[in-house]
Amino acid sequence: MHDSPDPASDRAVHPASQLHERVLPWFDAHARDLPWRSPGATAWGVLVSEFMLQQTPVVRVLPVWEAWLEAWPRAADLAAAGAGEAVRAWGRLGYPRRALRLHAAAVAILERHGGEVPESYEELLALPGVGDYTASAVASFAFGARHAVLDTNVRRVLARSLGGVEQPGASVTRAERGRAEEVLPEEPAVAARWAVAVMELGALVCTAGSPRCAACPIEDLCRWHTGGRPAYDGPARRAQTYAGTDRQCRGRLLEVLRLAEEPVHPSRMSAVWGPTEQRERCLAALVQDGLAVSLEGGGYSLP
Repeated sequence: MHDSPDPASDRAVHPASQLHERVLPWFDAHARDLPWRSPGATAWGVLVSEFMLQQTPVVRVLPVWEAWLEAWPRAADLAAAGAGEAVRAWGRLGYPRRALRLHAAAVAILERHGGEVPESYEELLALPGVGDYTASAVASFAFGARHAVLDTNVRRVLARSLGGVEQPGASVTRAERGRAEEVLPEEPAVAARWAVAVMELGALVCTAGSPRCAACPIEDLCRWHTGGRPAYDGPARRAQTYAGTDRQCRGRLLEVLRLAEEPVHPSRMSAVWGPTEQRERCLAALVQDGLAVSLEGGGYSLP
């Protein structure tokens, strides 16, 4: 297993300024035109995008984000709507509990911050459904603060270019965070731009399965590439399955509720998912998670 060099060693071999001088101009030339990155994007719009982009590709998020911001342009607008409306509008983005957490965050923003998304990392982190990554991303992208923003793409770029390994570990380590902070530009505005630039590099060029090294602005500085692109030799990564899983069952059942104009009888649920035991288990889980409500008489609805 390849050992990651310490941050001081990284800095000696690849001065941070060298990386900045390559990656930032590349971003200026190749960045995708995404609405949550536009000068007119609000902090609320950025927060919504970060919730939606978790484990979901940009192409699927774009139409839902636009419809969401049209319906609820401010946190207060979503807070005034029911949680069920948030789940309905979430559509087929997947992981629908994110819709409930975003609704809860909107309520907290209204109650604690007068409807304005807070600027500080600490206050963002205190919102429902917001972890380290989302708090750092919103503070950086919406308010231009200086934070190490470590999403999957950023972690992969830094693991390869500085650590010389194909993939980062399953979770962020102290050494990994230290390395990211070592190469973070000092000026907050530049640091915020650097964060999104490295993220874009990982999304478009330094991809997980088929990295386009010849198109990378730091190809000759990348320890993984110059070291012969050694294969990942860390703990085995389990492939995710979907067909036949409880997750697929829950998605099918929730789709029926989302499209229904009235309470749904259990017979309609059996029409979309046959195995009775699994269906009942997943319905109970949807109710427990707050994504569905069990009604008197045996029917179900969104909350």
